[in-house]
Amino acid sequence: MAEPLMGIHHVTAIASDPQRNLDFYTGKLGLRLVKLTVNFDDPGTYHFYFGDELGTPGTILTFFPWPGARAGRAGTGQIGATAFSVPVNSLGFWRDHLARLDIDSTPETRFDQEVLVFADPDGMALELVGDSAVDSVPGWEGGPISAEHAIRGFHSVTLWEADANVTDTILQKGLGFAAIDEAGERTRYHIAEPGIGMRVDVLHLPDTAPARGGAGTVHHVAWRTADRDTQQEWQARVSARGLHVTDILDRQYFTSIYFREPGGVLFEIATDPPGFTFDETPESLGTSLRLPPWYEKQRPVIEQVLPKLQVPGREETRG
Repeated sequence: MAEPLMGIHHVTAIASDPQRNLDFYTGKLGLRLVKLTVNFDDPGTYHFYFGDELGTPGTILTFFPWPGARAGRAGTGQIGATAFSVPVNSLGFWRDHLARLDIDSTPETRFDQEVLVFADPDGMALELVGDSAVDSVPGWEGGPISAEHAIRGFHSVTLWEADANVTDTILQKGLGFAAIDEAGERTRYHIAEPGIGMRVDVLHLPDTAPARGGAGTVHHVAWRTADRDTQQEWQARVSARGLHVTDILDRQYFTSIYFREPGGVLFEIATDPPGFTFDETPESLGTSLRLPPWYEKQRPVIEQVLPKLQVPGREETRG
């Protein structure tokens, strides 16, 4: 029996304009750019990692920003919303902050928690949840949002499913989640005690069209595991349930396996180590283009191809 998963490791999404994406998540939402690298399968494209001060697992939102990418379409077989946790008393700040930036937000109450629903510049659905589980978690002191109100990490992701029953089976019997609440077509699951990134919601939407990938959509969600040995155990466990799972892939800052749950959402299981200080000091995270060793010989060409960026903490650069 594999050790339990430890919640969300990261969420990866698709954007169109790299600079606009960078400015929104660092300048407007106050996340830190903890790693500036490239898509390992397409090194002519950036891969941005945003998170807390150190890129702690459970705080990491990543993007592949393809300039001019077509807009995606929300639908089943995909993550329909990504939710962040903020202290309960910070929701008023965030409502006013988003309004000052001319970002429309809608308040909701969900499972006795207050939620602000809004979207990023590509239309990707985002949520801020007032979550008492993170009230004592410190915020990033060096960010553009005061530490008192800063985003602490993920609250949950919402899976849109044409048949919620098959997804329920893999979550509960396959991955160790437990259903803890239900309201209408929404069921909430958790993987451990309340904390950062411990929840996932499933929306049963049998009459909704399938999603289409593109800018403004989530590519996949990654779940945390402690180390590579445990990851191998999960690889065998997922395979034993009849799901196709990839080989272990080296992502430089973690290793990964991928598979699709029966409803079509792409899942990853990623290791916590080695982390984002593997090749940069904590102070310099995200300030220079980092490439894996197998791309270093191509650095001059890659830097010429990548769009110019204004990166927090450094001068204009091609990477």
